[in-house]
Amino acid sequence: MVKNGIKGKVEYRKEFFDRDYSMREAYARVWKYARKYKLRLAIGVVCGMATAGTLVPFFQIVQPALQHVESHDASAEMASREEPLTQAVSPAEDAHVRASSDAKAGRRAKNAFEKEIAKNSKLPGWYPKVEKWAAKLGIRLQDEKGGMGGALVLIVCFIVPIVALLRLGLMYLNHYCLSWSGAHAVTDLRQEMLEHVQKQNMQFFGRVDMGQVLSRIYGDPHQIQIILSTILSEVALAPFEIFVAIGFIVWFAASNHMLPTLCLILIGFPLFVLPVQMLGRKIKKWARKTLERASMIGAKIHEILTCIRVVKSYHTEEHENVQFAKTNRYMLKSTMRALRLGLMVGPTVETIGILLICAFVVWCFLTGVKMSDVVPMLAPLLIIYKPVKQLSKLQVQIENSLAALSRIYSLLDLHMELPEAPNPVRKSSFDDKIVFDDVSFRYDTADRDAVSHVSFEVPRGKMVAVVGGTGSGKSTMSGLLARFYDPQTGRVSIDGTDLREVDIGDLRNLVGAVMQETLLFNDTIENNIRYGSFNATHEQVVAAAKLANAHDFIVSQPDGYDRVVGEKGFALSGGERQRIAIARAILKNPPILILDEATSALDTVTERLVQDALEKLMANRTTFAIAHRLSTIRNADLILVMDNGRIVERGTHDELYAKDGVYSKLCEMQQMS
Repeated sequence: MVKNGIKGKVEYRKEFFDRDYSMREAYARVWKYARKYKLRLAIGVVCGMATAGTLVPFFQIVQPALQHVESHDASAEMASREEPLTQAVSPAEDAHVRASSDAKAGRRAKNAFEKEIAKNSKLPGWYPKVEKWAAKLGIRLQDEKGGMGGALVLIVCFIVPIVALLRLGLMYLNHYCLSWSGAHAVTDLRQEMLEHVQKQNMQFFGRVDMGQVLSRIYGDPHQIQIILSTILSEVALAPFEIFVAIGFIVWFAASNHMLPTLCLILIGFPLFVLPVQMLGRKIKKWARKTLERASMIGAKIHEILTCIRVVKSYHTEEHENVQFAKTNRYMLKSTMRALRLGLMVGPTVETIGILLICAFVVWCFLTGVKMSDVVPMLAPLLIIYKPVKQLSKLQVQIENSLAALSRIYSLLDLHMELPEAPNPVRKSSFDDKIVFDDVSFRYDTADRDAVSHVSFEVPRGKMVAVVGGTGSGKSTMSGLLARFYDPQTGRVSIDGTDLREVDIGDLRNLVGAVMQETLLFNDTIENNIRYGSFNATHEQVVAAAKLANAHDFIVSQPDGYDRVVGEKGFALSGGERQRIAIARAILKNPPILILDEATSALDTVTERLVQDALEKLMANRTTFAIAHRLSTIRNADLILVMDNGRIVERGTHDELYAKDGVYSKLCEMQQMS
C-alpha cells in the first residue's frame, strides 16, 4: 500500500544487545527482585494453598446429604406400599388385628431401614465433634430415627458460611500480599534499569533508539507484577485446588470400592493439558512480537513529540500521522493474532471438560452407579474445571512475561559503562595541567579513528581552542576530556594522573560544560540554574544569573525565576537557554570549562550578550573551547586545527594566520561570508 508518497514496510528493529533467554533462566532471575519481600510472598502463597483446603468440608457433606434424600425417598416408597395392604384386610374383625400387627412390623422395618441408612452415611470426621459441642448447649442434631435434617440445617446455616468467610479472607490475603510484593518489585526493577542505563557510556546512547529504551524501562517491568501477583497467585491456588479435588476423588473412590471409575477419571483428565501444549509455541512467538511492536509505538510517539518543531516547520503532520498509522496497524496485527490464540485456549479446555464430564455421567448410568456415589465425584471435577482453565490461561501470561523479561535482561546484561579503578584517586582541585598524550579513539560503529594520535597540553588558567570542519574530531576531544569516552590508545591525564584512575565523581566536579545544544529540564528557571548545585541559595542563583546576563530577561518573565521552561526549555529562546546554561556553570564554579560551539547558533545581538557572559565565566578558569566562529577564539593561548581526527596546525591566532595554511583559509572564508 502506498499513501501520500510513503512506501515500505514497517519492521521492528532489534537492538544490538538483544538476545533470547530460556524460561528457566528468565524466571529464576525474578527471585532477585522478589526475595526482598519474601515474607509477604510466603504469606500470600501459604494463604493460596490454604484456600484450596477449604474445599474439603464442601466435598465431605455432599454424600451424606444425598444419602439423607435417598433414605427419605425409600421411606416414602415403603409407606405407600403398606397402606393398600392394611385397607385390603380391614372388613373382618380378626383381619383387623392381623393388619394392625403387620402395620407395626412395617413401621419397625421402616425405622430399621432409616437407622441403617443413617448408620452407613459417610459423615465428615469433624461432625461428631460439632454434635458433641451442640449437645452441651442442649441442641439435638439428630432425631430418634437418626435423621440428618438438623445436621443439614447446621451445615447450611453455620458451617458453610464460616468456611466461606474463611475462604474469602484467605483469598484476599493471597491476592493482596502477592500484588503488594509485585508492585514493589516493579518499582525496584525500574529504578535499577534507569540507574543501569545512566551508567552506560555515550556510545551506548549514540546507538540505541531512546523510545525503545523508554518502553523497556517503563512498560516491560509491569510483567514482573503480573508474574508475582497473577501468575504466582494462580500457581499458589489452582494446583492445590486441583490436588485437593483429585485427592478427595481418590479417597472417595478407594473408600467406596470405585477404583474402575477412578481409573476412567485419571485417563481422561490429562486431555485438559493438550490444548495448552498445542497452542503454547505459537502464543510465545506472537507474544514476543506484540511486545516488540508495542515498544515501536512508544518510540514513534517519543520521536514525533521530541521533534515537534521540525514537524510543524515542514508541515509534515499528515506524513507523521500516516507513518504512525502504519506502525499502529503493524502492532494491531500481532496483537490480534496473539489474542486469537490466547482466547482459543479457554474455550478449548472448556469444551473438552464438558465432553469428558458427559462421558463420565453416561458411563456411570450404564454401570448402575447410584447418585450418592456419582455426585460426590462430579462435584470435585466441576471444582477442578475453574483452576484448570486458569492454568491454561496462564500459558499466555507466562509467554508474554518471558518476552518482556528477555527484553529487560538484554538491557541489564549490557555493560558499556566506563570502568572505574578499584582504588580511584580522589581529586578535589586542579593544580597544574591537562595532557593529551598520543590519544586515539574510534567509535564502535566507525571504520576509522575519530581522534588519531593527538598530543597537546592545557596549562592551568589557559585557554585552548579547537577548530576544524564537521567530523574532524573536535567534539570527540571534549568528550575524552570530560571522560564520556576512554581512548583506545594513549592517555588523558590531569595533574599527571590518568583520568581512568581519578574518581569519576571528583572529575565531573572539576569539569563544567556549556554546549551548543542547550537542554533544560521541564522545571523552573531557578531549578535549572541550581541543577548540579542543589544546595545553592536563591541569592546565589540570582548572582549567577546576573553574571550570565540572564537576570533581566528572567525577572521580565510572568513568574520570574519560578517560570517553567517547558520540554527541553522550548518556552525560551536559544540565547535565553544558553545564558541559563552559563549561569548553571557559573554556580557550579568548576576550575575546568568546556565550551562546545556555545555561540554558533545565535544572532549578533544575543551572541554579544552570551559572549560577555562567557568571558565572565572563563575568568580564572582553564578553558577548552570548540568554535566555528573564529572571532570568539582570537585571544586563545593555543589554537588546534583538526582535520580527519588529527591536529594539522597549532599555535596562536597570529601565528596560524601568518602561516597561510588551513586556519588562514578558514578565517578568509568566514570574512567573505
